[in-house]
Amino acid sequence: MINILAIESSCDETSAAIIQDGKVLSNLIATQKVHEKYGGVVPELASRAHIQNIIPVVDVAFKEAGIDKKDIHAVAFTQAPGLIGSLLVGACFAKSFAQALNKPLIAVHHLQAHVLSHFIDAQPPFPFLCLTVSGGHTQIVLCKDHLDMTVLGETMDDAAGEAFDKVAKMLGLPYPGGPLVDKNAALGNPDKFKFPMSEMKDFEYSFSGIKTSVLYFLQAQKKLNPHFIEENLFDICASVQHTIVKTLLLKLEKAAKAYKIKHIGIAGGVSANSALRKALIESGEKNNWQVYIPKFEYCTDNAAMIGITAYYKYLKGQFCDLTTTPSARAIWA
Repeated sequence: MINILAIESSCDETSAAIIQDGKVLSNLIATQKVHEKYGGVVPELASRAHIQNIIPVVDVAFKEAGIDKKDIHAVAFTQAPGLIGSLLVGACFAKSFAQALNKPLIAVHHLQAHVLSHFIDAQPPFPFLCLTVSGGHTQIVLCKDHLDMTVLGETMDDAAGEAFDKVAKMLGLPYPGGPLVDKNAALGNPDKFKFPMSEMKDFEYSFSGIKTSVLYFLQAQKKLNPHFIEENLFDICASVQHTIVKTLLLKLEKAAKAYKIKHIGIAGGVSANSALRKALIESGEKNNWQVYIPKFEYCTDNAAMIGITAYYKYLKGQFCDLTTTPSARAIWA
């Protein structure tokens, strides 16, 4: 029996999980409300909140799992990428915990963990493709084994999640705005307004263009009608969301066809978006795919996905030492 304590602290959510033989016994997440009034994550405030949250979150994770700390076989933490201050809090805690109990340490790549979140409740066969979509990253990943992945394409500038949040801010919606765009879009007409789709080579993405397009569109319309946003909020959200989701799926379909893969998944915070989930299911039916979509609690940043990745690294003996340092960069190992 293998018990792993996993820590996730890459951005503004402090999470701890206990994984036993690849199964989630507990998965606690402490969110940070302090960023709402600033319209985005403030790195320094995020770091301070992690310091306040990490011990209580870990304590509750152990209690809910019914596991004593002496029964832990390894300690895992998010090593990269993320906000460096936030990563340092999780890394320092994990190192101290592991050293105090003389347990091995496992460093986990945050984006690889998003891909492996599928293995918490399912076992997709290899190879499979995963579209990882979050506030900071958008990637198509070819997963050949639990620890053998290749990035086929990614965004060259802004991520899809960032585009959602920035458009939400333009519309006067509070942070985090992405889920609110999704909520309002459900009441609107996705074909009401047309926004351009980026044309990038191969399987690469770009979402800076749609942000600029929406900004200029809103500025022009507000000159004609100062109440344009309020009167057309649902249709604007639906049209923007439709464009982003269509862009995501077109490249995913292209990659699936090129690599002749029929097992397709999505992961990351934006994989909780209702339109994206629906569009993936429809694409699956059209292309005869087997589709995999994680539960909502495993879409956003969480320690369970760090733990499941650490479990497979534990089986391969992929441990790290106390000199391992966090990195803000998404260098794909």
